[in-house]
Formats: sequence, structure tokens, C-alpha cells
Amino acid sequence: MHPDLVTHDDPPVPHSHPHPDVDPHEPPPPAARALRVGIGGPVGSGKTALVAALCRALGGQLRLGVVTNDIYTTEDADFLKRNGVLPADRIRAVETGCCPHTAIRDDISANLDAIDELESTLGPLDLVLVESGGDNLTATFSRGLVDRQIFVVDVAGGDKVPRKGGPGVTTADLLVINKTDLAPLVGADLSVMDRDARARRGDLPTVFLSLTGDPRATPVADWIRRLRAAHEPGMAAEAR
Repeated sequence: MHPDLVTHDDPPVPHSHPHPDVDPHEPPPPAARALRVGIGGPVGSGKTALVAALCRALGGQLRLGVVTNDIYTTEDADFLKRNGVLPADRIRAVETGCCPHTAIRDDISANLDAIDELESTLGPLDLVLVESGGDNLTATFSRGLVDRQIFVVDVAGGDKVPRKGGPGVTTADLLVINKTDLAPLVGADLSVMDRDARARRGDLPTVFLSLTGDPRATPVADWIRRLRAAHEPGMAAEAR
């Protein structure tokens, strides 16, 4: 989707940021389709690397598809294909042409079309990962697009990030604090990040992750396996 062109003869088109708590989309019946998990977070937080790790961990167990979002390129999808984490026909790219949150929350049609195209080409899927383009701490997914959402931040932004809050940090079903191996290099205190994440998120889970030390993102992959088992009870034995 591309923004409308504005000429000098046209009135200005305001850029709208609807409140992230307002979701106009009805979630479809979850048991009738693949589990959909959204992965969002700021630019450079490691979303695409996390998707690659999850593909390596889960691709041999589940019928898996991936939809990536970039504003003007297919960079993230190209990265996944180059690294061979899934067959190329299981990866689709959406060029949003606008702020990333628009395509995952406000007008989700391009992402729904990409998922439909995956499923019509490949047949039934067990899991679809939808990666947002890099956005800010307000980025959330419409529940008409995904069943659960992961929000990724990294320690390079400083240990203040969790206490800054925002819907991405406070409401995501799973918060991933990524690149923990960099903490000593940037002076980030992981205990402070843990304390502040708990204060902001209550009982919602947070995991600390270094893909350098754990290239299969084990705690995140295990969380998704549990979700998948709950999503379709018949999958429980396979997901253990």
C-alpha cells in the first residue's frame, strides 16, 4: 500500500496515528487456521534474526510460513531466503509503503492477503510468523491479524528501555530482551531491565536472549510450541 500522492493543488493529507488500544478488526476463529504470531520491535532490535532462529528451531516440526514487512524493500524476506532458513516458497514479503504499524494494526489487508496466498499455495499451515517492519514502542498488532504478539527490544538501546513502557513493551504476550551478550559493552544492567520489565508487565512473561549463545532462540521456540499445543489440542503430543 502506497501513500496518496499530494500535489500543490491538493489539501494536505494528515498522517493519522490511531490509539493502539482501538482495534477495528474481528479475530477469526483460531482453531480453524494456523496459529499466527506477530513479531514487532524497534529497528535493529533483532526481529529478523529471531525469525530466522525460530525457523531453524521449528521448521522441521511444524508446517511453517513467514510474512515479513518492510516499508519500501523486501530486505528481511531476502535475508531469510539467502540464509536458507525455510524454502523460499514459504516466505512472503509485504512492502507497506507507510509506517510499519499501519499494516499490522490499522489496515491489515496486505498481510492477510500474504497469509492467504501462502495457505492457498502450500495448503494448511500450523504456524505463521508475521514480522513487522521496525517501529517504535507503540507498535502493536491487530488481533484480527495475529493470535499472539512478541515484542523485541535490545540492550544496545540502554537499560532504560523497559521502564519507558509503551504498548509494545507493556501489552505484548512475550517481551524479548535481545542481545544480552552486548550488555557489558554498552553498560546495560540486565537486573535493572528485569526489574523494570516486571514492574511494567505484571504477570506477562519476559525472556532474555542472546542469539550468539543460543542460535535457536530456545525459550521463545518453547513458548511458541506451548502456544501451538494449546491452539489445537491434537498437537499437544507433537509440541512437547
